[in-house]
Amino acid sequence: MNTNKKYIIPFIVVAIASSISSCNANQASQNLDQTATAATTTPTNSPSSQIPSMAQLRAKSSVEQPFSTEPFTENTALSTSQAATDKTINITLYTSDSECQELIPNTVSVPASEPATGIVSKIIEQQDTGDFNLSGYRVSVKNRIATVDLRISPDSKRQLVSLSQCEQFALFGSLRKSLTSNAQLNIKNVRFTERGKKIIL
Repeated sequence: MNTNKKYIIPFIVVAIASSISSCNANQASQNLDQTATAATTTPTNSPSSQIPSMAQLRAKSSVEQPFSTEPFTENTALSTSQAATDKTINITLYTSDSECQELIPNTVSVPASEPATGIVSKIIEQQDTGDFNLSGYRVSVKNRIATVDLRISPDSKRQLVSLSQCEQFALFGSLRKSLTSNAQLNIKNVRFTERGKKIIL
């Protein structure tokens, strides 16, 4: 019986040692797997392996549209909510009276980072009616000339050319006066386009 214990004890020791070493081997292989995964997910800086970012794609698309360098802005409440989170400045917004004879000044707050876009947003919010809807716009300022590119909603029953003189005065007159009369914007002239094509007024 002593000889049986003599052979069993080394066998138990070998079994325990091998199970401990296999645990260490599993941990080591897991560490190697994690290192290999990290190495494969770490981005490289070689130009051929880079995927273009959204900013690069936007920059590329703005090259195709030289009239603007600003992103397309949807005509939604989102632009108003963004204005609430930015620092704001007070500007004078000019809107038409009910008879379309004169522009009445009102002081409003717009985002300090993009005051021209804020002005356009506020005026366009007032212009949407049941049959004439603007879906968005783009504002760019270059050499003291602001370009306001308007986008008519596909659902709009009327187009820009069908606006009455009063409606044109309320929209274009308000935009022009508001953008050129605020000294902090440093804008001397305003151009209007629809999807990049000049609007003849």
